[in-house]
Amino acid sequence: MTTLVKTFTAAALIAVSTFAMAAEGPGSKSAKANVNLSTADFALEHYVAVTTEGQSAGVEQLFSEDFNQKIQSANAQSHSREAVVKSLKKQKGERLNCVVSTDIIEESADYMVAKVTLKFEDFTKTDLVTLVREGNNWKVSKSINSYK
Repeated sequence: MTTLVKTFTAAALIAVSTFAMAAEGPGSKSAKANVNLSTADFALEHYVAVTTEGQSAGVEQLFSEDFNQKIQSANAQSHSREAVVKSLKKQKGERLNCVVSTDIIEESADYMVAKVTLKFEDFTKTDLVTLVREGNNWKVSKSINSYK
């Protein structure tokens, strides 16, 4: 009788753990992965990887709460943090066919402005990125894009 009770208990525990793992959904652990943003350089590298290589791990932790993106063109646009994060998550795994270069324009202990240039075959995108230190991590607080 005790063997039967132990067998049912084990089967119930297996079923509960299987349902709990299924409820998390596929890929949920990788989406919540922590990314090292302890330096401005690491944060900038991760920003470039997220925007050009389709990496999606740590996207939420990369951007400050007040992040905004502006696109300078004839039809100027502005995007919120939520819209940018959602868009980048949709681009998971997609690599842009471009040559990327980064230049640090200004840097201090708590602040960095970098110029990220993406050269495509027919045009160039310039992204001025502002990073700020928030506690022990660096976050992207602003992005201004222009096209030539």
